[in-house]
Amino acid sequence: MSKYLIAGAGGFIGGYITRNLINEGHEVVCADLKPLEYWFQSFSKAKNYSLDLKEFENCIKVTEGVEYVYNMACNMGGMGFIENNKAECMLSVLINTNLLRACVKNKIKKYFFSSSACVYNSSKQKEVFIPALKENDAYPADPEDGYGWEKLFSERMCRHFTEDFNLDTRVLRYHNVYGPLGTFDGGREKAPAALCRKLIQAKLNNKKSIDVWGDGKQTRSFMFIDDCLDGTFKIFNGHSSEVYNLGSSEQVSINQMIAMIEEIGDYKVEKNYQLDKPKGVRGRSSDNEKIKKLLSWEPSISLKNGLEITYKWIYDQINSGDNTKKFTKF
Repeated sequence: MSKYLIAGAGGFIGGYITRNLINEGHEVVCADLKPLEYWFQSFSKAKNYSLDLKEFENCIKVTEGVEYVYNMACNMGGMGFIENNKAECMLSVLINTNLLRACVKNKIKKYFFSSSACVYNSSKQKEVFIPALKENDAYPADPEDGYGWEKLFSERMCRHFTEDFNLDTRVLRYHNVYGPLGTFDGGREKAPAALCRKLIQAKLNNKKSIDVWGDGKQTRSFMFIDDCLDGTFKIFNGHSSEVYNLGSSEQVSINQMIAMIEEIGDYKVEKNYQLDKPKGVRGRSSDNEKIKKLLSWEPSISLKNGLEITYKWIYDQINSGDNTKKFTKF
């Protein structure tokens, strides 16, 4: 068995990666800025650190004796958060930079960086239904301001650490990952969780309408957490250090997703469109041909099926009235 560091283990995807590696019998070191009681999943079998990975000394500490690193750590959230916290988002570049430096010093065998679809050139995302974005559509560079620039710069850092220091790196551009055990309130939640919460609260409180940011016509593709994990582990265990998309080609509008959730919850609402709220690019979806050719990977869970699972989990959290249940300890 091997020894892994999961940076950002207290977050949504990081918690799932930790769980999988522990279940496979690996030794796992977990690090996150948040206090342990606020990690979405925490594990007594892991060695857990609550510390700031923007500090180089902390990166040295958590990589000592480790063989493999997953960097899932960053300051991010839904569109409302990243449009209003650009500097905070960009400071995450220090996490990736100092982890890469620590990995070279401590002779790490392989390093994974979680990038984002926000790296893509904004001029290619101005229409509602656009051609799916290929990996080379990130250049010429014009990503989402703040968060997207941090991700794109960090991708290049991985590339150059591979070229200059022979560090074996992996990079995936995640497209809107969602599912249970994630954020669904507080301002950092993404569209699937936010809309499930709004529809559930409307139903429980007999409200007839919900607020929708934008005109509801903007489109995205959304990937369920199980598909995300499957693709992540396949890329990590493979032999390519190129950048790959990881997402769904099922491009839907926000209005279409609301209709799906209304059907799941058997409750219809009026939509109050808030045109002054952050709404991001007009349209975006993932072209998966590159990873499909390499690994025969494609997402297996439809948006409707993934939303059904997510809706049920969020409904249980809200209906229980116990907000602490969103933090799961094993």
